[in-house]
Amino acid sequence: MNLFTLPRIFNFFQLVCGYLLSRIFRHVVHFGMPAAVSIEPANRCNLHCPECPSGMKELSRPSGFIDPPLFRSLVDELSPQLAWLTLYFQGEPYLNPDFTDLVSYARSKGIFVSSSTNGHFLDKKNAEATVASGLNRLIISVDGTDQIAYESYRVGGSLNTVTEGIRNLAKARKSAGSKTPEIIIQFLVLKSNQHQLSEIRRKGLEWGGDKVELKSAQFNDFSNGNPLMPNNGKYSRYAGRGRYRIKNTLPGHCFRMWSSCVITWDGRVVPCCFDKDALHQMGEYQAKDFKGIWKSKEYDAFRHQILKTRKTIGICTNCTEGMGLSRWW
Repeated sequence: MNLFTLPRIFNFFQLVCGYLLSRIFRHVVHFGMPAAVSIEPANRCNLHCPECPSGMKELSRPSGFIDPPLFRSLVDELSPQLAWLTLYFQGEPYLNPDFTDLVSYARSKGIFVSSSTNGHFLDKKNAEATVASGLNRLIISVDGTDQIAYESYRVGGSLNTVTEGIRNLAKARKSAGSKTPEIIIQFLVLKSNQHQLSEIRRKGLEWGGDKVELKSAQFNDFSNGNPLMPNNGKYSRYAGRGRYRIKNTLPGHCFRMWSSCVITWDGRVVPCCFDKDALHQMGEYQAKDFKGIWKSKEYDAFRHQILKTRKTIGICTNCTEGMGLSRWW
């Protein structure tokens, strides 16, 4: 099935038109269905990264795995207009035993599917299953080029296990004669690893990655700084001395609110990936009722709040939308 179908192209045109009209008139105008969605396979994790609410077991919502029937129902309803699925939110996707089956189902509908992993479960079997699933892109977090730097953030992790997993995936892809998944090595720039920027570029490609991406770190409490915050402000999403602020000026608009959303493992629909605890819940999905949530008065009220008072919304205070801090090699 072709990714760029006429219904998807027309839907995206509707989304853009509604968004632009909303910005012009400062009033919510909204057409179409989401062009991109994140669905959470699992919100559990095997690591204990200090700024991750999942790894630190600080999420206030229950933990679990998405039920395949719920996932299939979502994909069936959304697929006519949905072009991009991020099969990830909080947690480690590969902890869900049905992960590659979920990928396969979404790919059967012609949807581009991406995911993100800490890379600890890419043994030979899982690597082969990942390639066979048709996954388009896999982001693998590697936040250090030696074990000391790596485990300063990826607490409980093994760099050797991750790099071996990258090699397994690259080998499985080559053996299958496949071009997918695209393997992205993601490097979260921290004070503990900022001296390894040039080295990660070289090693990431040697391990089997197609690209290396630098990403700025998000800190839950950043106003007074953080021991992990990099010294080089170029790689930080925050600015200041003593008292820090996010570099984003948080303009009164956000295309994500018009074009995409996040759905937790248990069916809660939330506005975006910065709402990790599902504090701004727009509704709970039941079979074939997503459109009712997407078009609800509650959702439009939140979009209106974005237009009028975005800076007062807690989940927006760490948002980097439009800042362009990521760098690709």
